[in-house]
Amino acid sequence: MQPNTRQNAQQNIQQNVQQNMEQDRQQNRQQDMRQSLQQNAQQNLRQDHSGRDARVSLEALTAAFPFFGSLPADEWTSAQPRLKSFPAGSSLFRGEDSSKFAVFLLEGTVSISTVTDGGREAVTARLSPGDICSLMVLSGLSDREYPGAMIADSEATALFVAKSSFLRWIGQYDAIRTAVFGNLLDGFIRVGSLLAGKLSLPIESRLAETLLRHTSEREPAARITHRQLAAELATAREVVSRALGRMQRQGWVSTRRGWVRVLRRDALESLVGDSVTDEAGLPW
Repeated sequence: MQPNTRQNAQQNIQQNVQQNMEQDRQQNRQQDMRQSLQQNAQQNLRQDHSGRDARVSLEALTAAFPFFGSLPADEWTSAQPRLKSFPAGSSLFRGEDSSKFAVFLLEGTVSISTVTDGGREAVTARLSPGDICSLMVLSGLSDREYPGAMIADSEATALFVAKSSFLRWIGQYDAIRTAVFGNLLDGFIRVGSLLAGKLSLPIESRLAETLLRHTSEREPAARITHRQLAAELATAREVVSRALGRMQRQGWVSTRRGWVRVLRRDALESLVGDSVTDEAGLPW
């Protein structure tokens, strides 16, 4: 065998060995992650106040947050990952939780509300699976308490990990740092674009879009109060009540305490135009 041929053969063998070792490490990481998820899901089934089992597959976890798949097994274990399920309307994450945990939404949608200087509650963002809460990241990096609350819009499942682990991952792993801050930048860009358009719309259009987003053809009723709608629209409850009253007199909606039912989706859609389709999935 010629020297160059022998050298190439040795390089190929080394590459195959390295590839096999990396595959083995990846399989071990996935096995450790799967075992942690299963164990914590079973534990949370006994502890979860919603009474529902918190189950999510490893594939669903890494599909929403691919960077978890690159973590070494010991990092994943030390983060003490926990899965929890929440019913619609319940709180997932508040200021007192931020000193201990970081949270990642895997199923459902949540609203993030903050209190303005004037004491008014306002919904400042909405998260879907795969989104990362900018307030959580920035409050953690600045060692300040989380300045809002995450409230489940629908039944939701979330992954909790130790805050110290998450902050260490951001500093230590390039892939995680890039994914986290890239996600935050995309969110800021989308929110800025939405704000520029939304604030110029009449209250009826904004309210119609919100009601359509909270309901569907199959589920035309939304469990939501006038105060919650006002928080989402960053306006006063009285303004929302007057707008709902006008819609009710038109026969477009009906209301009762804590509920709004859409009777004429076509009428609400005519107020919104294309924005319901264009803004689907954006964190507002």
